[in-house]
Amino acid sequence: MTYSEAIQCLYGLRWFGAKLGLHNTFKLAELAGNPQDRLQFIHIAGTNGKGSTAAMLESIYRAAGLRVGLFTSPHLVAFSERIQVNRQLISEDDVARLVEEMDALLHRGGGSRVPGAAAPDRHPIAGGEAQPSAPSDDHPTFFEVVTVLALRYFAEQKCDLVIWETGLGGRLDATNIVTPLVSIITNIQYDHQKYLGETLASIAAEKAGIIKRGIPVVTGADAPEALQVIAETAARQNAALTLVPAALAHAPPLDAVRLPLLGEHQKMNAAVALAAVRALAGLIPVGEPVIRAGLAGVHWPGRLQLVTLPSGRRVLLDGAHNVGGAEMFAAALRQYFGSARPALVLGILRDKDWPRMCEILAPLAGRIVLVPVHSERTAEPHGLAEVCHRANPAARVVECPSLADALRETRGEPFVSIAGSLYLIGEAMELLHLSPATAEDERALNEWTAPGHVG
Repeated sequence: MTYSEAIQCLYGLRWFGAKLGLHNTFKLAELAGNPQDRLQFIHIAGTNGKGSTAAMLESIYRAAGLRVGLFTSPHLVAFSERIQVNRQLISEDDVARLVEEMDALLHRGGGSRVPGAAAPDRHPIAGGEAQPSAPSDDHPTFFEVVTVLALRYFAEQKCDLVIWETGLGGRLDATNIVTPLVSIITNIQYDHQKYLGETLASIAAEKAGIIKRGIPVVTGADAPEALQVIAETAARQNAALTLVPAALAHAPPLDAVRLPLLGEHQKMNAAVALAAVRALAGLIPVGEPVIRAGLAGVHWPGRLQLVTLPSGRRVLLDGAHNVGGAEMFAAALRQYFGSARPALVLGILRDKDWPRMCEILAPLAGRIVLVPVHSERTAEPHGLAEVCHRANPAARVVECPSLADALRETRGEPFVSIAGSLYLIGEAMELLHLSPATAEDERALNEWTAPGHVG
């Protein structure tokens, strides 16, 4: 199987939609030899900050000399961003090999072959292989297959520790087949209510599903109704609970660390990461100089990332993909850029609370350019325009058919911010040549609900 064919196989898995539940993942992991049993994990759930906290932990433990796996989602540009060892992306050859092996396991396990998984002499798309007539409820999804693929890779690579980020929720997320050394719940805010519930308590119950019996848990959550659920779950599981109050974000050694990531919220993420490191000190001791070095060297693109283009124009990129993220982006813009009113390029998914996000972000801008996100779930720019105009009547509001058009529209602006979706940020990084474009279009692999099927 070539890399191109592997990517097409992964696209084929989108046909099976998104399903919450662990049965398929446990079964597939067993077929793969249960690679999770040969690994150690830090498991991270939460509404916002999971990726940044994961990146910080990876950097700290790599600075300590460990061989560290990192599993995150979504990717910005390339699928391989999801699976890294010591911040080296999984190679195209390994992706092709492992996808082929996973397809063989699916076939051996009694399921149908992945749509698009053609014979070696037949390209899956050019060959015109037919899709199945309907999705199969017991066929592993894209995320389930990728989760086990990552476990196999990390086991092959003999990782000392894997920083393991949940995809959606926690309790029924495919990543929850592991038993970690410590569990982390970064925070609890509103997002994915369709799947996780309409209250902070119900969302917290899903996130707290990663808490395992006797395994310590760390959280930076501060909403009382969410904290109550987390505390009750930890007590039932006899799991030692560490609460990380906001004050710890400015306590030693964090008061002396200059984080490369902008935003007060990143200091809170660092406090949560530090609490997890301390919770594991008896198993994996790490000195404070190493912690400081790891935090000072952390890299996590697309999150309040400020770049200066050759023209001198500044561009601020931030996913800000839900209400909590929008509030953090707005606070950072005020903190670091004062009275500056950038041109705001905004694209949001329609299953987010986009009216509230527009109300938060529009007043910050001198000019607002609205675009569709490259996703089946995009909110239409026209709907965003109405809310943005009400929220900031003084700003000129423009609708553009694409992000490329929006970048042309704003090329005379000295300061541009792009926000609203990590999918949009990935597209911006390609268009602005901040990340190499892939030969395959891999960004759409992030679409975790297939057309016509919500599992």
